[in-house]
Amino acid sequence: MFISANCFFTVAAGIDAEVAQFFAANVHEPVVIDEATNVRLRWMVHKRVLVVMVVTYFAQTLDKGTINTASIMGIIKDTNLHGQQYAWLTTCGTLFWEFPTNRKVLLIQRLPIGKYLGFCICGWGLVLAMTAVCKNFAGLIVVRTLLGMLETVCQPAFVYLSTMWYTREEQGLVIGAFYSMNGFQQCVGGLLAYGISQIQHQSLKNWQILFTLLGILTACWGLFVLWWLPDSPMRAPKSWSPEDRLLIAERVRKNETGIQNREFKMHQAWEAFKDPTVWLITLISFTNALPTGGLGAFSNLILVAFGFTTLQTYLLAIAQGSIIMIFLFSATYLAKIYNQKLVLAFIYTLPNIAGTIVFICVKTNAQTKVGLLIAFYCMQGFGAVAVLNLAVMSNNVSRTKQVIASSLVFIAWAVGNAIGPQVFRANDSPRYIRAFIAHIVMYGVQLTAITVLRLRLMRLNVLKRRAQAIEPSTANGELKEEHISHKQAFDDLTDWENKDCE
Repeated sequence: MFISANCFFTVAAGIDAEVAQFFAANVHEPVVIDEATNVRLRWMVHKRVLVVMVVTYFAQTLDKGTINTASIMGIIKDTNLHGQQYAWLTTCGTLFWEFPTNRKVLLIQRLPIGKYLGFCICGWGLVLAMTAVCKNFAGLIVVRTLLGMLETVCQPAFVYLSTMWYTREEQGLVIGAFYSMNGFQQCVGGLLAYGISQIQHQSLKNWQILFTLLGILTACWGLFVLWWLPDSPMRAPKSWSPEDRLLIAERVRKNETGIQNREFKMHQAWEAFKDPTVWLITLISFTNALPTGGLGAFSNLILVAFGFTTLQTYLLAIAQGSIIMIFLFSATYLAKIYNQKLVLAFIYTLPNIAGTIVFICVKTNAQTKVGLLIAFYCMQGFGAVAVLNLAVMSNNVSRTKQVIASSLVFIAWAVGNAIGPQVFRANDSPRYIRAFIAHIVMYGVQLTAITVLRLRLMRLNVLKRRAQAIEPSTANGELKEEHISHKQAFDDLTDWENKDCE
Protein backbone atom coordinates (compact mmCIF):
# COMPACT_ATOMS: atom_id res chain seq x y z
CA MET A 1 0.00 0.00 0.00
CA PHE A 2 1.25 3.48 -0.87
CA ILE A 3 0.30 6.90 0.41
CA SER A 4 1.02 9.29 -2.40
CA ALA A 5 0.93 13.02 -2.96
CA ASN A 6 1.40 13.09 -6.71
CA CYS A 7 1.42 16.83 -7.19
CA PHE A 8 3.89 19.66 -6.89
CA PHE A 9 3.36 22.18 -4.17
CA THR A 10 1.82 25.49 -5.23
CA VAL A 11 1.24 28.50 -3.02
CA ALA A 12 -2.38 29.50 -2.60
CA ALA A 13 -3.64 32.74 -1.14
CA GLY A 14 -5.12 31.14 1.97
CA ILE A 15 -2.15 29.02 3.01
CA ASP A 16 -0.30 29.67 6.26
CA ALA A 17 3.00 31.49 5.66
CA GLU A 18 5.10 29.04 7.67
CA VAL A 19 3.57 26.07 5.86
CA ALA A 20 4.12 27.74 2.47
CA GLN A 21 7.77 28.46 3.25
CA PHE A 22 8.34 24.92 4.51
CA PHE A 23 6.99 23.24 1.38
CA ALA A 24 8.51 25.75 -1.01
CA ALA A 25 11.93 24.96 0.46
CA ASN A 26 11.52 21.19 0.49
CA VAL A 27 9.15 19.99 -2.24
CA HIS A 28 10.80 19.80 -5.64
CA GLU A 29 9.24 16.61 -6.99
CA PRO A 30 6.21 14.39 -6.32
CA VAL A 31 6.33 12.68 -2.91
CA VAL A 32 5.51 8.99 -2.52
CA ILE A 33 5.49 7.24 0.86
CA ASP A 34 5.60 3.44 0.92
CA GLU A 35 3.88 1.52 3.68
CA ALA A 36 7.08 0.63 5.57
CA THR A 37 8.10 4.29 5.68
CA ASN A 38 4.58 5.27 6.71
CA VAL A 39 4.70 2.86 9.66
CA ARG A 40 8.11 4.20 10.72
CA LEU A 41 6.91 7.80 10.54
CA ARG A 42 3.75 6.97 12.48
CA TRP A 43 5.80 5.51 15.32
CA MET A 44 7.98 8.62 15.37
CA VAL A 45 4.84 10.71 15.81
CA HIS A 46 3.45 8.32 18.44
CA LYS A 47 6.56 8.76 20.61
CA ARG A 48 6.46 12.55 20.47
CA VAL A 49 2.75 13.33 20.22
CA LEU A 50 0.49 10.41 21.14
CA VAL A 51 2.41 9.65 24.34
CA VAL A 52 1.91 13.25 25.45
CA MET A 53 -1.80 13.18 24.63
CA VAL A 54 -2.43 9.88 26.40
CA VAL A 55 -0.49 10.65 29.59
CA THR A 56 -1.81 14.22 29.76
CA TYR A 57 -5.41 13.12 29.34
CA PHE A 58 -4.86 10.44 31.97
CA ALA A 59 -3.57 13.11 34.35
CA GLN A 60 -6.48 15.40 33.49
CA THR A 61 -9.16 12.77 34.07
CA LEU A 62 -7.44 11.51 37.22
CA ASP A 63 -7.14 15.04 38.59
CA LYS A 64 -10.73 15.86 37.65
CA GLY A 65 -11.94 12.65 39.28
CA THR A 66 -10.22 13.39 42.60
CA ILE A 67 -13.27 15.29 43.83
CA ASN A 68 -15.39 12.17 43.26
CA THR A 69 -12.84 10.03 45.13
CA ALA A 70 -12.52 12.61 47.90
CA SER A 71 -16.31 12.60 48.37
CA ILE A 72 -16.06 9.29 50.22
CA MET A 73 -12.75 10.19 51.89
CA GLY A 74 -14.33 12.79 54.14
CA ILE A 75 -13.95 16.04 52.21
CA ILE A 76 -17.68 16.80 52.43
CA LYS A 77 -17.62 16.58 56.23
CA ASP A 78 -14.19 18.18 56.73
CA THR A 79 -15.08 21.28 54.67
CA ASN A 80 -18.70 21.48 55.93
CA LEU A 81 -20.32 21.08 52.51
CA HIS A 82 -24.11 20.87 52.45
CA GLY A 83 -27.04 20.91 50.01
CA GLN A 84 -25.91 21.42 46.42
CA GLN A 85 -22.45 22.73 47.32
CA TYR A 86 -20.71 19.48 46.37
CA ALA A 87 -22.55 19.47 43.02
CA TRP A 88 -21.36 23.03 42.38
CA LEU A 89 -17.74 21.97 42.88
CA THR A 90 -18.09 19.69 39.86
CA THR A 91 -19.93 22.32 37.82
CA CYS A 92 -17.72 25.39 38.14
CA GLY A 93 -14.63 26.07 36.07
CA THR A 94 -15.31 23.99 32.98
CA LEU A 95 -18.22 26.16 31.91
CA PHE A 96 -16.54 29.50 32.64
CA TRP A 97 -13.41 28.92 30.55
CA GLU A 98 -14.42 26.58 27.74
CA PHE A 99 -15.34 29.34 25.27
CA PRO A 100 -12.32 31.63 25.92
CA THR A 101 -10.05 28.61 25.48
CA ASN A 102 -11.34 28.17 21.92
CA ARG A 103 -12.69 31.51 20.68
CA LYS A 104 -11.13 33.02 17.59
CA VAL A 105 -8.29 30.55 17.85
CA LEU A 106 -6.49 33.18 19.96
CA LEU A 107 -4.89 30.49 22.08
CA ILE A 108 -4.96 27.05 20.48
CA GLN A 109 -4.56 28.23 16.89
CA ARG A 110 -2.22 31.19 17.35
CA LEU A 111 0.08 30.13 20.19
CA PRO A 112 2.72 27.37 19.87
CA ILE A 113 0.50 24.50 20.94
CA GLY A 114 3.22 22.46 22.68
CA LYS A 115 4.27 25.38 24.88
CA TYR A 116 0.68 26.42 25.61
CA LEU A 117 -0.31 22.89 26.61
CA GLY A 118 2.76 22.43 28.83
CA PHE A 119 2.09 25.74 30.60
CA CYS A 120 -1.53 24.77 31.32
CA ILE A 121 -0.51 21.35 32.68
CA CYS A 122 2.01 22.91 35.09
CA GLY A 123 -0.63 25.41 36.19
CA TRP A 124 -3.36 22.91 36.93
CA GLY A 125 -0.94 20.66 38.80
CA LEU A 126 -0.07 23.48 41.18
CA VAL A 127 -3.73 24.43 41.60
CA LEU A 128 -4.66 20.81 42.32
CA ALA A 129 -2.04 20.60 45.06
CA MET A 130 -3.43 23.80 46.60
CA THR A 131 -6.79 22.07 47.07
CA ALA A 132 -5.30 20.33 50.11
CA VAL A 133 -5.20 23.61 52.07
CA CYS A 134 -8.87 24.47 51.48
CA LYS A 135 -11.04 24.51 54.61
CA ASN A 136 -14.48 25.48 53.29
CA PHE A 137 -16.73 25.78 50.25
CA ALA A 138 -15.37 29.22 49.29
CA GLY A 139 -11.80 27.96 49.05
CA LEU A 140 -12.81 24.83 47.16
CA ILE A 141 -14.90 26.76 44.63
CA VAL A 142 -11.93 29.01 43.82
CA VAL A 143 -9.45 26.19 43.20
CA ARG A 144 -11.99 24.07 41.30
CA THR A 145 -12.75 27.03 39.02
CA LEU A 146 -9.04 27.64 38.37
CA LEU A 147 -8.57 23.93 37.74
CA GLY A 148 -11.38 23.88 35.19
CA MET A 149 -9.97 26.96 33.46
CA LEU A 150 -6.65 25.22 32.90
CA GLU A 151 -7.81 21.66 32.21
CA THR A 152 -10.28 22.50 29.45
CA VAL A 153 -7.42 23.00 27.00
CA CYS A 154 -7.00 19.23 26.66
CA GLN A 155 -9.78 18.01 24.39
CA PRO A 156 -9.76 20.84 21.80
CA ALA A 157 -5.94 20.86 21.74
CA PHE A 158 -5.80 17.11 21.22
CA VAL A 159 -8.32 17.15 18.37
CA TYR A 160 -6.22 19.91 16.81
CA LEU A 161 -3.05 17.83 17.25
CA SER A 162 -4.68 14.69 15.86
CA THR A 163 -5.57 16.45 12.59
CA MET A 164 -2.09 18.01 12.41
CA TRP A 165 -0.13 14.77 12.84
CA TYR A 166 -2.42 11.87 11.84
CA THR A 167 -4.33 10.71 8.78
CA ARG A 168 -8.10 10.60 8.82
CA GLU A 169 -8.08 6.80 9.09
CA GLU A 170 -5.84 7.01 12.16
CA GLN A 171 -7.68 9.79 13.95
CA GLY A 172 -10.45 7.63 15.41
CA LEU A 173 -8.01 5.31 17.17
CA VAL A 174 -5.81 8.24 18.23
CA ILE A 175 -8.76 10.07 19.77
CA GLY A 176 -9.88 6.79 21.28
CA ALA A 177 -6.42 6.19 22.77
CA PHE A 178 -6.38 9.39 24.79
CA TYR A 179 -10.11 9.32 25.57
CA SER A 180 -9.75 5.78 26.94
CA MET A 181 -7.93 7.33 29.87
CA ASN A 182 -11.40 8.11 31.26
CA GLY A 183 -11.62 4.39 31.94
CA PHE A 184 -8.00 3.78 32.86
CA GLN A 185 -8.06 6.54 35.48
CA GLN A 186 -10.99 4.74 37.13
CA CYS A 187 -8.79 1.66 37.47
CA VAL A 188 -5.70 3.49 38.72
CA GLY A 189 -7.74 6.00 40.71
CA GLY A 190 -9.53 3.20 42.52
CA LEU A 191 -6.24 1.47 43.42
CA LEU A 192 -4.64 4.76 44.41
CA ALA A 193 -7.59 5.71 46.60
CA TYR A 194 -7.56 2.26 48.18
CA GLY A 195 -3.87 2.60 48.99
CA ILE A 196 -4.16 6.09 50.43
CA SER A 197 -7.17 5.08 52.49
CA GLN A 198 -4.94 2.60 54.35
CA ILE A 199 -2.82 5.45 55.74
CA GLN A 200 -3.93 6.12 59.29
CA HIS A 201 -3.05 8.58 62.09
CA GLN A 202 -1.25 11.04 59.80
CA SER A 203 -1.32 14.83 60.15
CA LEU A 204 -2.96 15.25 56.73
CA LYS A 205 -6.38 13.86 55.87
CA ASN A 206 -6.47 11.14 53.19
CA TRP A 207 -8.07 13.45 50.66
CA GLN A 208 -5.39 16.09 51.32
CA ILE A 209 -2.66 13.53 50.60
CA LEU A 210 -4.46 12.59 47.37
CA PHE A 211 -4.64 16.17 46.07
CA THR A 212 -1.05 17.01 47.04
CA LEU A 213 0.45 13.88 45.48
CA LEU A 214 -1.40 14.14 42.18
CA GLY A 215 -0.80 17.89 41.94
CA ILE A 216 2.97 17.59 42.26
CA LEU A 217 3.16 14.72 39.76
CA THR A 218 1.06 16.65 37.24
CA ALA A 219 3.20 19.80 37.49
CA CYS A 220 6.35 17.73 36.86
CA TRP A 221 4.72 16.17 33.79
CA GLY A 222 3.91 19.65 32.48
CA LEU A 223 7.60 20.58 32.56
CA PHE A 224 8.36 17.46 30.50
CA VAL A 225 5.68 18.37 27.92
CA LEU A 226 7.19 21.85 27.52
CA TRP A 227 10.44 20.19 26.47
CA TRP A 228 9.18 17.12 24.56
CA LEU A 229 6.10 18.06 22.47
CA PRO A 230 6.82 19.73 19.08
CA ASP A 231 4.53 22.57 18.03
CA SER A 232 4.19 21.31 14.43
CA PRO A 233 6.00 19.17 11.82
CA MET A 234 7.77 22.34 10.68
CA ARG A 235 9.13 22.79 14.21
CA ALA A 236 9.91 19.13 14.83
CA PRO A 237 12.93 18.17 16.98
CA LYS A 238 16.39 18.44 15.45
CA SER A 239 16.78 14.68 15.83
CA TRP A 240 14.32 14.31 12.92
CA SER A 241 15.88 14.68 9.49
CA PRO A 242 14.54 17.34 7.08
CA GLU A 243 13.31 14.51 4.84
CA ASP A 244 11.31 12.91 7.67
CA ARG A 245 9.76 16.26 8.58
CA LEU A 246 8.58 16.64 4.99
CA LEU A 247 7.23 13.10 4.81
CA ILE A 248 5.37 13.50 8.12
CA ALA A 249 3.71 16.62 6.75
CA GLU A 250 2.90 14.91 3.44
CA ARG A 251 1.34 11.98 5.33
CA VAL A 252 -1.64 14.13 6.30
CA ARG A 253 -2.19 15.73 2.88
CA LYS A 254 -5.19 13.55 2.09
CA ASN A 255 -6.98 14.76 5.24
CA GLU A 256 -7.71 18.01 3.36
CA THR A 257 -7.46 19.83 6.73
CA GLY A 258 -3.96 21.25 6.32
CA ILE A 259 -1.42 21.45 9.13
CA GLN A 260 -1.88 24.88 10.64
CA ASN A 261 -3.17 28.34 9.80
CA ARG A 262 -2.77 31.22 12.24
CA GLU A 263 -5.06 33.58 10.31
CA PHE A 264 -8.65 33.88 11.52
CA LYS A 265 -10.94 33.88 8.46
CA MET A 266 -14.31 35.40 9.18
CA HIS A 267 -16.08 33.86 6.18
CA GLN A 268 -15.03 30.38 7.32
CA ALA A 269 -16.21 31.10 10.86
CA TRP A 270 -19.55 32.25 9.50
CA GLU A 271 -19.76 29.07 7.41
CA ALA A 272 -19.29 27.00 10.58
CA PHE A 273 -22.18 28.81 12.26
CA LYS A 274 -24.41 28.18 9.22
CA ASP A 275 -23.51 24.50 8.84
CA PRO A 276 -26.24 22.16 10.20
CA THR A 277 -23.61 19.41 10.47
CA VAL A 278 -21.69 21.43 13.05
CA TRP A 279 -24.83 22.06 15.12
CA LEU A 280 -25.87 18.41 15.05
CA ILE A 281 -22.42 17.33 16.28
CA THR A 282 -22.68 20.03 18.95
CA LEU A 283 -26.08 18.73 20.07
CA ILE A 284 -24.72 15.17 20.35
CA SER A 285 -21.85 16.49 22.46
CA PHE A 286 -24.30 18.15 24.87
CA THR A 287 -26.70 15.21 25.18
CA ASN A 288 -23.81 12.82 25.79
CA ALA A 289 -22.05 15.08 28.32
CA LEU A 290 -24.99 15.83 30.60
CA PRO A 291 -25.45 12.25 31.88
CA THR A 292 -21.66 11.84 31.98
CA GLY A 293 -21.18 14.90 34.17
CA GLY A 294 -23.68 13.70 36.73
CA LEU A 295 -22.50 10.10 36.85
CA GLY A 296 -18.87 11.18 37.04
CA ALA A 297 -19.53 13.29 40.14
CA PHE A 298 -21.97 11.00 41.93
CA SER A 299 -20.95 7.46 40.93
CA ASN A 300 -19.15 6.70 44.19
CA LEU A 301 -22.00 8.09 46.27
CA ILE A 302 -24.46 5.98 44.25
CA LEU A 303 -22.40 2.81 44.73
CA VAL A 304 -22.13 3.41 48.48
CA ALA A 305 -25.93 3.81 48.56
CA PHE A 306 -26.24 0.32 47.03
CA GLY A 307 -24.78 -1.05 50.25
CA PHE A 308 -21.16 -1.47 49.19
CA THR A 309 -18.49 -0.40 51.67
CA THR A 310 -16.12 2.45 50.92
CA LEU A 311 -13.25 0.06 50.17
CA GLN A 312 -15.47 -2.07 47.93
CA THR A 313 -16.46 1.08 46.05
CA TYR A 314 -12.81 1.88 45.36
CA LEU A 315 -12.27 -1.60 43.93
CA LEU A 316 -15.50 -1.54 41.90
CA ALA A 317 -14.16 1.59 40.19
CA ILE A 318 -11.48 -0.63 38.62
CA ALA A 319 -14.15 -2.75 36.92
CA GLN A 320 -15.98 0.41 35.88
CA GLY A 321 -12.85 1.77 34.23
CA SER A 322 -12.20 -1.49 32.42
CA ILE A 323 -15.74 -1.50 31.00
CA ILE A 324 -15.36 2.10 29.79
CA MET A 325 -12.19 1.08 27.94
CA ILE A 326 -13.85 -2.00 26.42
CA PHE A 327 -16.73 0.13 25.12
CA LEU A 328 -14.36 2.72 23.76
CA PHE A 329 -11.76 0.57 22.04
CA SER A 330 -14.36 -1.75 20.55
CA ALA A 331 -16.16 1.28 19.08
CA THR A 332 -13.02 2.81 17.56
CA TYR A 333 -11.87 -0.56 16.20
CA LEU A 334 -15.23 -1.23 14.57
CA ALA A 335 -15.30 2.32 13.19
CA LYS A 336 -11.91 1.73 11.55
CA ILE A 337 -13.07 -1.59 10.07
CA TYR A 338 -16.51 -0.54 8.85
CA ASN A 339 -16.20 3.26 8.60
CA GLN A 340 -19.66 3.66 10.17
CA LYS A 341 -19.05 6.06 13.06
CA LEU A 342 -22.60 7.34 13.43
CA VAL A 343 -24.22 3.91 13.16
CA LEU A 344 -21.93 2.74 15.95
CA ALA A 345 -22.66 5.88 18.01
CA PHE A 346 -26.37 4.98 17.78
CA ILE A 347 -25.70 1.38 18.86
CA TYR A 348 -23.46 2.39 21.77
CA THR A 349 -26.14 4.72 23.11
CA LEU A 350 -28.55 1.82 23.61
CA PRO A 351 -26.81 0.21 26.64
CA ASN A 352 -26.93 3.60 28.38
CA ILE A 353 -30.69 3.70 27.89
CA ALA A 354 -31.15 0.14 29.15
CA GLY A 355 -29.12 0.76 32.30
CA THR A 356 -30.93 4.04 33.02
CA ILE A 357 -34.36 2.39 32.71
CA VAL A 358 -33.26 -0.21 35.28
CA PHE A 359 -32.21 2.55 37.67
CA ILE A 360 -35.61 4.20 37.33
CA CYS A 361 -37.66 1.03 37.77
CA VAL A 362 -35.72 -1.01 40.37
CA LYS A 363 -35.56 -0.04 44.02
CA THR A 364 -32.26 -0.06 45.90
CA ASN A 365 -31.87 -2.86 48.45
CA ALA A 366 -29.56 -5.74 49.33
CA GLN A 367 -31.30 -8.09 46.86
CA THR A 368 -31.06 -5.74 43.88
CA LYS A 369 -27.61 -4.19 44.35
CA VAL A 370 -25.83 -6.64 42.02
CA GLY A 371 -28.38 -6.09 39.26
CA LEU A 372 -28.16 -2.33 39.75
CA LEU A 373 -24.36 -2.54 39.58
CA ILE A 374 -24.60 -4.33 36.21
CA ALA A 375 -27.05 -1.66 35.01
CA PHE A 376 -24.58 1.00 36.16
CA TYR A 377 -21.82 -0.64 34.13
CA CYS A 378 -24.10 -0.65 31.07
CA MET A 379 -24.27 3.14 31.36
CA GLN A 380 -20.55 3.53 30.61
CA GLY A 381 -20.95 3.68 26.82
CA PHE A 382 -20.73 7.48 26.87
CA GLY A 383 -16.98 7.37 26.13
CA ALA A 384 -17.51 5.43 22.92
CA VAL A 385 -20.14 7.90 21.70
CA ALA A 386 -17.94 10.88 22.58
CA VAL A 387 -14.96 9.53 20.65
CA LEU A 388 -17.02 8.67 17.59
CA ASN A 389 -18.56 12.14 17.65
CA LEU A 390 -15.11 13.79 17.92
CA ALA A 391 -13.88 11.71 15.00
CA VAL A 392 -16.79 12.96 12.88
CA MET A 393 -16.06 16.54 13.96
CA SER A 394 -12.36 16.33 13.06
CA ASN A 395 -13.34 16.01 9.39
CA ASN A 396 -14.44 19.67 9.28
CA VAL A 397 -11.69 21.21 7.15
CA SER A 398 -9.92 24.57 7.35
CA ARG A 399 -8.39 25.57 10.64
CA THR A 400 -10.78 28.44 11.32
CA LYS A 401 -13.90 26.37 10.68
CA GLN A 402 -12.48 23.42 12.58
CA VAL A 403 -11.70 25.47 15.68
CA ILE A 404 -15.08 27.23 15.58
CA ALA A 405 -16.72 23.81 15.33
CA SER A 406 -14.49 22.60 18.18
CA SER A 407 -15.48 25.64 20.23
CA LEU A 408 -19.18 24.89 19.85
CA VAL A 409 -18.73 21.18 20.54
CA PHE A 410 -16.63 21.71 23.65
CA ILE A 411 -18.84 24.51 24.94
CA ALA A 412 -21.73 22.05 24.63
CA TRP A 413 -19.61 19.44 26.40
CA ALA A 414 -18.82 21.93 29.18
CA VAL A 415 -22.44 23.01 29.58
CA GLY A 416 -23.56 19.38 29.69
CA ASN A 417 -20.93 18.53 32.30
CA ALA A 418 -21.91 21.63 34.27
CA ILE A 419 -25.64 20.86 34.26
CA GLY A 420 -25.17 17.12 34.82
CA PRO A 421 -24.35 17.27 38.56
CA GLN A 422 -27.17 19.77 39.15
CA VAL A 423 -29.89 17.31 38.11
CA PHE A 424 -28.78 15.10 41.01
CA ARG A 425 -30.64 16.88 43.80
CA ALA A 426 -29.67 16.19 47.40
CA ASN A 427 -33.32 15.59 48.37
CA ASP A 428 -33.63 12.88 45.66
CA SER A 429 -30.91 10.62 47.07
CA PRO A 430 -30.16 7.76 47.05
CA ARG A 431 -32.10 6.80 43.86
CA TYR A 432 -32.10 10.20 42.07
CA ILE A 433 -35.13 9.23 39.97
CA ARG A 434 -35.60 12.68 38.41
CA ALA A 435 -31.95 12.77 37.37
CA PHE A 436 -32.23 9.48 35.50
CA ILE A 437 -35.47 10.57 33.82
CA ALA A 438 -33.56 13.60 32.54
CA HIS A 439 -30.90 11.21 31.23
CA ILE A 440 -33.52 9.22 29.28
CA VAL A 441 -34.72 12.43 27.63
CA MET A 442 -31.13 13.32 26.68
CA TYR A 443 -30.54 9.90 25.14
CA GLY A 444 -33.72 10.19 23.10
CA VAL A 445 -32.59 13.53 21.68
CA GLN A 446 -29.14 12.06 21.06
CA LEU A 447 -30.47 9.14 19.00
CA THR A 448 -32.57 11.55 16.93
CA ALA A 449 -29.59 13.85 16.29
CA ILE A 450 -27.35 10.92 15.30
CA THR A 451 -29.96 9.67 12.82
CA VAL A 452 -30.48 13.10 11.24
CA LEU A 453 -26.72 13.69 11.00
CA ARG A 454 -26.18 10.32 9.38
CA LEU A 455 -28.83 10.97 6.73
CA ARG A 456 -27.45 14.46 6.08
CA LEU A 457 -23.85 13.31 5.56
CA MET A 458 -24.93 10.48 3.29
CA ARG A 459 -26.86 12.97 1.16
CA LEU A 460 -23.96 15.45 1.02
CA ASN A 461 -21.53 12.74 -0.10
CA VAL A 462 -23.87 11.67 -2.88
CA LEU A 463 -24.34 15.26 -4.10
CA LYS A 464 -20.60 16.03 -4.01
CA ARG A 465 -19.67 12.95 -6.01
CA ARG A 466 -22.53 13.53 -8.43
CA ALA A 467 -21.18 17.04 -9.05
CA GLN A 468 -17.77 15.48 -9.88
CA ALA A 469 -19.35 12.85 -12.13
CA ILE A 470 -18.26 10.09 -9.67
CA GLU A 471 -20.86 7.40 -9.15
CA PRO A 472 -21.22 6.54 -5.44
CA SER A 473 -21.42 2.83 -4.75
CA THR A 474 -21.72 2.32 -0.98
CA ALA A 475 -24.18 3.18 1.75
CA ASN A 476 -22.00 6.15 2.70
CA GLY A 477 -22.19 7.60 -0.77
CA GLU A 478 -18.44 6.92 -1.11
CA LEU A 479 -16.19 4.83 -3.30
CA LYS A 480 -13.52 2.70 -1.69
CA GLU A 481 -11.01 3.40 -4.46
CA GLU A 482 -11.22 7.04 -5.45
CA HIS A 483 -8.29 8.76 -7.12
CA ILE A 484 -8.23 12.24 -5.65
CA SER A 485 -5.29 14.57 -6.28
CA HIS A 486 -5.43 16.46 -2.94
CA LYS A 487 -3.91 19.47 -4.69
CA GLN A 488 -5.77 21.85 -2.36
CA ALA A 489 -5.02 19.95 0.84
CA PHE A 490 -2.93 22.72 2.45
CA ASP A 491 -4.88 25.68 1.03
CA ASP A 492 -7.00 26.02 4.19
CA LEU A 493 -10.35 25.49 2.47
CA THR A 494 -13.50 24.35 4.22
CA ASP A 495 -15.43 21.22 3.32
CA TRP A 496 -17.86 23.43 1.39
CA GLU A 497 -15.03 25.04 -0.60
CA ASN A 498 -12.82 22.01 -1.30
CA LYS A 499 -14.26 19.61 -3.86
CA ASP A 500 -11.80 16.88 -2.79
CA CYS A 501 -13.14 16.76 0.75
CA GLU A 502 -15.43 13.95 1.87
